[in-house]
Formats: sequence, C-alpha cells, structure tokens
Amino acid sequence: MKITPIPCFSDNYAYLVECETTGENALVDASEAAPILAALEARGVRQLGAIWSTHHHPDHVGGNEAVARALGVREVAGHVSDKGRIPAQTRFLADGETFSLGAIRVTTLHIPGHTLGAVGYVVTDDTGSAGAVFTGDTLFLAGCGRMFEGTPPMMHASLAKLAALPPDTRVYCGHEYTKSNLRFAAHVEPSNANVRARAEHADKLRTDGIATVPGTIGEELETNPFFRVRSAEVRRTLGIAQNASDAEAFGAIRAAKDAF
Repeated sequence: MKITPIPCFSDNYAYLVECETTGENALVDASEAAPILAALEARGVRQLGAIWSTHHHPDHVGGNEAVARALGVREVAGHVSDKGRIPAQTRFLADGETFSLGAIRVTTLHIPGHTLGAVGYVVTDDTGSAGAVFTGDTLFLAGCGRMFEGTPPMMHASLAKLAALPPDTRVYCGHEYTKSNLRFAAHVEPSNANVRARAEHADKLRTDGIATVPGTIGEELETNPFFRVRSAEVRRTLGIAQNASDAEAFGAIRAAKDAF
C-alpha cells in the first residue's frame, strides 16, 4: 500500500492510495482538479478507480467531476447522508461498511461533527505495516475541525472512535494545520514535553517544505488536546471543572481553540 499526499489550494491535501499488489488506486478528497491531475500525470497515472470523499465541503469535493471525467473514475464514494451534496457521488456508504481496493481492506467510519456526513476511511493490508486512516476535517494532527453541523457530544464521540484505532495507525488529515494546532496545545498543556518536541519537529519539516502528515494515533493521544480532555492541566488552564464530563470538557476546549 502506497499513500501519496497531493497539496491543493493553500493548505489542503488530497491523497493517492495505490495497491502495490494489483495496481488499483483511489483518490481521497478531490479538492482541486488542476494540481491533482498534474501530480497524477507526473506519476504516470492515466486512470483512477475511485474517489473517496470525506465530507461535502467544496474544498474537499470541488474537483470531483473534473477528475472523474479526466481519469475515467467509475465510483465516487461518500456517506449516505451526503447524497445530493457530494458532486458525482455514486456510492452511498454507511458506518462500518467494508470494501476492497485490490489487496487493501477499507472500512468506513461515520465520524460526524464537523459535518453530519463526515466519514473516515481506515485502510489496512497484509504486509504487516501499520494501517492508515483518512480523517478529512474531523481529526487534524494535534487538533480537530470546527463543528459546522454537529454538537460537542457528537464530535467528541467521533474523535473517541478514532482514538480507539491502533496507536500505530497513520493519520492523514485534510489540512496542513499542524503548527498552529501545536501552538494551542502548548498553550493549554504547557508542561507536556511531547507537545514541545512535536512542535519542534513540525517547524523543521515545514521549514524544509515537507508535509507534517502523516502522524499516528499514538502521537495524537500524547499531544492532541481534543484527545486529552481528561488532562488535569488542560482543565486547569481553561477553567474546566475536574468533574465535568468528557463531552463538556471537549466543548470548552473547542470554544477556546475557536477564540485562540
């Protein structure tokens, strides 16, 4: 299994997923057609089997129709509730649905909160290497998306579903927001040495023009304040009662990030 990030717009990522056994491929989030088509042409990709959309926002699906036309895409997938909102959608997925891309196994996770139809795609194969998850704008590295359509309990439950994946699962998110997310993480949990180390690493990567993706679920558990809603320090910093529920704490952290 090979995964290649394709930068789009100023800070979006699309991803080419390739089965190295059969040569079958798919694209996650056809954000913007021109850079995607240029990147695929440079890689010698003349046909594309599928587009997997994580949610309906235009900066993730705006290139669906043009990419599908240019590369003979047979299938455009998204959540069943996004019918009519994802351009060219032909497959309507439910939570937990599984399918294959060659030797790659794909499991759909419904992870609403940023939007009601947000989905993640968990991919694994038989090579023994770590699996990966495409999280769109639900989970970012060291952060999470704003709640445009969902509620704090809904978004917290979606993040908990992602947090339960194996720690070595690679995280491929929708935007390059890692540096700013880590600044907020350091603000709310200043004694967290893992946050400081990760921030230094992210700074170096970006200085060198390298993407911060992928991270891992294990790194998120150590550094992402939205995974760390039970941290006593995070709660003290933001004035969240120690006996507040996890969902209440999440809502307070998200509000603080919105104003940061």
